[in-house]
Amino acid sequence: MSTLENRQFEHWKAEHDSSQIVWLTIDRKGESTNSLGEAVLSELNDLLEMIENIDPAGVVIQSGKPDSFVVGADIREFSNFTSAEEASEKIREGHAVFARLENLPCPTVAAIHGFCLGGGLEMALACDYIIALNTPETRVGLPEVKLGIFPGLGGTTRLTEKVGGMKGMELMLTGRMLRAPAARGMGIIDELVDEFGSLRWAARRAVLKKRKSRGPGTAASLTNRQPARKAIAAMMRKKTAEKANPDHYPAPFAMIDLWEKHRDNRVAMFEGEAKLVGELMVGPTATNLRRIFFLTERMKELGKAEDFKVRRVHVVGAGVMGGDIAAWCVTQGMEVTLQDREMKYIEPALARAKKLFKRRLKKKPAISAAMARLIPDVDAAGVERADVIIEAIYENADAKRELYAAIEPRMADHAVLATNTSALPLEELSRDLKNPERLIGLHFFNPVAKMPLVEIVHGEGTEESWTVKGAAFCSQINRFPLRTKSAPGFLVNRVLAPYLMEAITMNMEGIDKEVIDAAAIRFGMPMGPIELADVVGLDVCMNVANTLAKGDVEAHRNLLQGMIDSNKLGKKTGEGFYTWNKGKADRQAATVDNAYGDQLAKRLMKPFLNECKAVSAEGIVEDDDLLDAGIIFGTGFAPFTGGPMNYLANQGKQENAHG
Repeated sequence: MSTLENRQFEHWKAEHDSSQIVWLTIDRKGESTNSLGEAVLSELNDLLEMIENIDPAGVVIQSGKPDSFVVGADIREFSNFTSAEEASEKIREGHAVFARLENLPCPTVAAIHGFCLGGGLEMALACDYIIALNTPETRVGLPEVKLGIFPGLGGTTRLTEKVGGMKGMELMLTGRMLRAPAARGMGIIDELVDEFGSLRWAARRAVLKKRKSRGPGTAASLTNRQPARKAIAAMMRKKTAEKANPDHYPAPFAMIDLWEKHRDNRVAMFEGEAKLVGELMVGPTATNLRRIFFLTERMKELGKAEDFKVRRVHVVGAGVMGGDIAAWCVTQGMEVTLQDREMKYIEPALARAKKLFKRRLKKKPAISAAMARLIPDVDAAGVERADVIIEAIYENADAKRELYAAIEPRMADHAVLATNTSALPLEELSRDLKNPERLIGLHFFNPVAKMPLVEIVHGEGTEESWTVKGAAFCSQINRFPLRTKSAPGFLVNRVLAPYLMEAITMNMEGIDKEVIDAAAIRFGMPMGPIELADVVGLDVCMNVANTLAKGDVEAHRNLLQGMIDSNKLGKKTGEGFYTWNKGKADRQAATVDNAYGDQLAKRLMKPFLNECKAVSAEGIVEDDDLLDAGIIFGTGFAPFTGGPMNYLANQGKQENAHG
């Protein structure tokens, strides 16, 4: 046994206790979290080979990181593969390591806490028994579809074996992460413990009692077998196609095909994983989705200002945007004072906030605590104590300047002063401030609870320290910060304006709104532009037409003004271009012939992409990578393309290749 303990490993530590249990602790060197890179798996393989020769009482795999188990495979290494064959071969090597773990003759236990995702869960599934710490931080899942692949280190095979085909496939197809009790209920986790100190004792007990996972019941097992499997696969394809176009996102459909065809044959399942995931990994969708993943990591880094912690927020303006910004900050644990001229203007925001709290927090004590942290504040008493003050009143420069004059003398020295303006230049708004360099824009998007981007707007005179604080605040409320120059429309609205106007032009020419929207969705947009105009609000579109649209838009203004005068503002009034019922557009399914659909999509996207090029040339954001990230998270632009600038670059390469 001394050989095992004396051997030095970079990423693993091995201990042999008095009960003859081997404790394998993964603690990846130089990283704050564990991920399964090639070197980590190679060391595990060496350890398992040594364990095969010593006949221990059992093996426990645990994490040496304080906050998580294993967050997945090392995505950085995926880009090293030059061919599908090379990727598939590496996957087969990973299969061999986990097969070695699975085939150990002694009991094996995974003791997990914090995130256990992707390859980390696949490693745990190769053990006989999984014990988890029951805290809100413990999450398990196989989110590989979000990276354009599907679980390839045995997850597709072992999860469906452990919980049944229906439940296992549903989890992998959605990429959802489960909290510990839900994962226990599904059968992924075999045992929960409530204290960190109990995790080791529970793992020791499981080894000594030779505990094994019970596996699925008979009914769940039957979902892996024919004829049920064929029927379930057909249903899954239909449901998945409602959310993802197989031409754009092939991974979930490849996984369904593999499961349907080979679930009866374990060897074929593993080989299918290796072959198909290898092909997907080097394909354009996975390559572009990895690009977006790394961009999100970069945006998170933009929000790391360690010395600025936000506890209290003061929001002025309890309209839809102001009220929803306040409610969102409360869901993220902050105390928020919400100011407006009279209590009657704040009450609708409180009612909307309560709905959000019920939806997100679910339990009565948490909802009550959230409502207690959202404080109506007609007298602006919260100004002095706030770390961040956000102005979200109507778009009038004089009114905003008057408000700042009242607020500025009362603010704490460290506090951020921000405006949620969507169009007014910061230079114009800050001109009467004693410290004009202090004002920044924090431009949220509607609906606040769903849109992950916030534009951090800076003018020519803005001091960078305030934008750094603004970005830190965004990270603390779980939003991606994007620094943009103060220019009309900033980034997102400026790019959307010509796109929406082009869609309205096409509709005025007689092209059905359903057909226009279907063409955009066919391109890869999450929603068509006509429906988007209704969601944004036709009054807002009118403002866009007046301030951002280029060329002759008189006819657009007349059309929009007529609809506004008839109180047809879109989703918020129940009617716009579409009629809205229970929050959904009453639209007919439009079938668009391929060539015609592509032609319409090309026309629709041309002004969108041209504006992206103009924004890039003007340096509105720091670089094209962040431009791509901003447009994806601010407009939902087809993620599988890697963003508009990446899409244009790839189109250019293809055209050059075809000469």
